[in-house]
Amino acid sequence: MNKHVNLSDLEVGYDIPAAIGMDESEIQTPCLILDLDALERNIAKMGKFARDMGVRHRVHGKMHKSVDVALLQESLGGSCGVCCQKVSEAEVFARGGIKDVLVSNQVRDPAKIDRLARIPKLGARAICCVDDVTNVADLSAAAVRHGTQIECLVEIDCGAGRCGVTTTPAVIEIAKAIDAAPGLKFAGLQAYQGAMQHMDNYDDRKAKIDIAVAQVRDAVEGLKAEGLECDIVGGGGTGSYYFEGNSGVYNELQCGSYAFMDADYGRILDKDGKRIDQGEWENALFILTSVMSHAKADKAIVDAGLKAQSVDSGLPVIFGRTDVTYVKCSDEHGVVADPDGVLKVNDKLRLVPGHCDPTCNVHDWYVGVRGGKVETLWPVSARGKAF
Repeated sequence: MNKHVNLSDLEVGYDIPAAIGMDESEIQTPCLILDLDALERNIAKMGKFARDMGVRHRVHGKMHKSVDVALLQESLGGSCGVCCQKVSEAEVFARGGIKDVLVSNQVRDPAKIDRLARIPKLGARAICCVDDVTNVADLSAAAVRHGTQIECLVEIDCGAGRCGVTTTPAVIEIAKAIDAAPGLKFAGLQAYQGAMQHMDNYDDRKAKIDIAVAQVRDAVEGLKAEGLECDIVGGGGTGSYYFEGNSGVYNELQCGSYAFMDADYGRILDKDGKRIDQGEWENALFILTSVMSHAKADKAIVDAGLKAQSVDSGLPVIFGRTDVTYVKCSDEHGVVADPDGVLKVNDKLRLVPGHCDPTCNVHDWYVGVRGGKVETLWPVSARGKAF
C-alpha cells in the first residue's frame, strides 16, 4: 500500500471503490479488481520460468503502473527491477522503492533528460535507450551536471518498426559514443519485438523471433570484437518470452501482461495449439461492472462503458459465462446480450478487458480480492504519468 495514502481517510463510493473486509458484492462499480490468488500464481510461475532459463526478469511497469504490484513481482517472482516507457513513470517506481529502473524508450526532451539524470539520487539505477548518437551528449551533460550516472542501452529495431537502429555498425557507433561519454555507461542492448506478440500462431511468432535473435546475436558479437560487453540484452514479452529466454543471447525478459492477462493476449496459442489463458496463465484482472438497467428483455445495460476501459484490442469478454455477451459500449454504458433474460438489475459481472495496459491507466485503484472478500486496495501509482 502506498504509505502516503491513509485508507481510513477515504470514503467508499467517492474516493475509493471498496473497503478492506467488504464482500465482493458490495464493491462500487465500475472498478478494477484483482484475483490475488491468480495474480500470485502468475507472478511466481513467471519467476520460475526465468530462473529455469537462467535469465533475469525485469517486469514491465507500464502494464499495471503500480508500485505495489511491482514490489510483489520482486518479492514473489524475483524480478530484478522494472522497465517503463516514460521518465515520470520511472520516477514513481524509484520513489516507491524499486532500485533498478529502465526507461525502455528514448529520452530526448531537455527537461526529461534532466529528470532522468536525477533518478539515481532517489536510490535507483537509471537506464534508458538510445538510437541516435546525437542523444549521447545531452544525456552525458545532464549526468555530469547532477553528479550521477545514466546507463544506456542501444536499441535495435528487430521488427517492430518503431524506434531503434537496424545494423550492427550503427549499434557499435552509438555504443562507442556512450562508452566514451562522461557520466554514462554502456550497459547493453534493448531488442523488443513488439509487432509479433499478439500473432495467434506459435510457429509464426517463433519465425519472427528467430530473425530478431540472429540480428541481436550479430550485434553482441560485433560489440565484443570492439571490447564492449553487454550487461543487459533485454526484450521478450508475454507472447514470446520462451523464445528469447532460451536463445542463449538474451539475458533479461521484459514481460508485463502475463501477470494480469487480457482478452487479446488470451487468444494467442501455445506450442500445443491451446489458448494461453487456458493453461499457461490465469485471468487475474477484471473490470467489475453492475447491471443498471434491463428495460429491454433481451439485453442488460451495465455501468462499464468506454470510460472504464480501452477497446483498442477489442471488446471485453464476460468471465466464466457463456449465456451472456458484452456486445457494444458507449461512454458510460455497456450493452450485454441476454437472450434468456438471466440477469437482474444490480447483478455484477467480471469483464476481462481487451487490453489491460490502457484499461489500468483510466482507473485510480486496484481492489484485491481473495475468497470473495476485499483484502487490499492498491493505488494505480503512475496513472497519468505520461511525460
